Amino acid sequence: MSYAVVKGSGYILVHTPDMIIHNGSTQVTERIVNPESEYLKELPKHLRSFEEVVKYLPNQTYIGNMTPEELGKVEMPWFDKESDKTNRFGKFGEIMPQDEFIGLLQCVDVFDLVILENEFAKTVKGKLKDHPLIKDELVNKIKEGDELDNIEKFIKENHAEALYNDGKIVGCVKAAHNIDPNLNAHIIFENLVVKASGVVAMLNLLDKNNINPQDIDYVVECSEEACGDVNQRGGGNFAKAIAEVAGCVNATGSDTRGFCAAPTHALIQAAALVKAGVYENVVIVAGGATAKLGMNGKDHVKKDMPVLEDVLGGFAVLVSKNDGVNPVLRTDLVGRHTVGTGSSPQAVITSLITMPLDKGNLKITDIDKYSVEMQNPDITKPAGAGDVPTSNYKMIGALGVKRKDIEKKDLMNFVKNHGMPGWAPTQGHIPSGVPYVGFARQAMLNDEINRAMVVGKGSLFLGRMTNLFDGVSIVMEKNDGKVDQDQGVSNESVKIMIAEAMREFASHLSAE
Repeated sequence: MSYAVVKGSGYILVHTPDMIIHNGSTQVTERIVNPESEYLKELPKHLRSFEEVVKYLPNQTYIGNMTPEELGKVEMPWFDKESDKTNRFGKFGEIMPQDEFIGLLQCVDVFDLVILENEFAKTVKGKLKDHPLIKDELVNKIKEGDELDNIEKFIKENHAEALYNDGKIVGCVKAAHNIDPNLNAHIIFENLVVKASGVVAMLNLLDKNNINPQDIDYVVECSEEACGDVNQRGGGNFAKAIAEVAGCVNATGSDTRGFCAAPTHALIQAAALVKAGVYENVVIVAGGATAKLGMNGKDHVKKDMPVLEDVLGGFAVLVSKNDGVNPVLRTDLVGRHTVGTGSSPQAVITSLITMPLDKGNLKITDIDKYSVEMQNPDITKPAGAGDVPTSNYKMIGALGVKRKDIEKKDLMNFVKNHGMPGWAPTQGHIPSGVPYVGFARQAMLNDEINRAMVVGKGSLFLGRMTNLFDGVSIVMEKNDGKVDQDQGVSNESVKIMIAEAMREFASHLSAE
């Protein structure tokens, strides 16, 4: 079968220390419940500098300057160690500082809802001019700033969302409607953050892989936020909003939502659209979520650690028609957690891992690498959630033992050889399978591995509509170089077959 291929990827992080304090849901809730909280007083002492964030080993891994294998050789914890790689730009993407990102919020705002303070606007405009991927057309959307007094008036009297940098107000986001709660300043701020970080991810995808934005036909946005108004709360469309800013003038698109599993749902959808011939080039993209900043901050502060959930995450992946070179997405080897699957760990792993493998007559060991919930254990272990990737690999390995694909004594070797350390920020949808897609593509192009499985899992019960769990998976495979295997019979072949059939029919007539 002529499957779709993964043709490129982009991965970005945005360091947002002030947004932890003012926009992270844990801190916002704490401020409401306990305004004099000792945690809130202590929190600023545990924020990292941009330089520290850039030197953080998992962050360098996320943007492609380190491989997961290299990260795995470093003893944990990682937060007290520094990478010798100090470049904010990587093979796959970049780490953006907060001030540039705040400026970018105004660049992507098309309804004049973002106001920046005079001096800050001038300074950040100069910085963005020096950014290698952000064109002057976008930078010039930064307007002449306003006086701080006017901005503070908007915040106090009109409930605008304050924008902070280095602990100071440098702007605000206005409400888009007086009474519609779906267009209040806080929601507009969150949605602009998703849009802006999605744009950065898309620009890095296009640049790092030498892709013409005009060649993109369709965009699927798969973050965890939703934009809309009082009549349709999640109407969308982040996808077209991001495509517009990134210059994808020939693209249309839509948003896909499924909590943490959405990126893998989107990857499968993109592969199916391309394989069916509906579109040739489909991008899946997602921006970051401010609500999850500092989500485990209380535990980090309690253990005298830096607050490690200080970055927004974003990614973009291009899925295209088979070129005979890039890794294929095996749409015939898709796992799915159905309504009737059940929520036990064994049932989940069976539906997502072994069922698709059985379709391809594959053993658990035939997948070289599994990418399942690649959350950074530096973040989750101090919070009591353990090492999530390792737990998943142990469950997969245990199922392998039960199926007799591996010996029980080889269980931990399986975890080591077929698993990876987690390196993605706990941004919900960001860790779920997709962080390894870029590395998998490189490894397959370099003949280092043959197959990887991308697994997305999600908690649908968070939306209070169902108690169901969710999950999907798909196998990535090294391209065998054959691109027309399922394109049907050619016209020339049809002519030959008809001629042969007519000759055979004629010989029967003459025999009679």
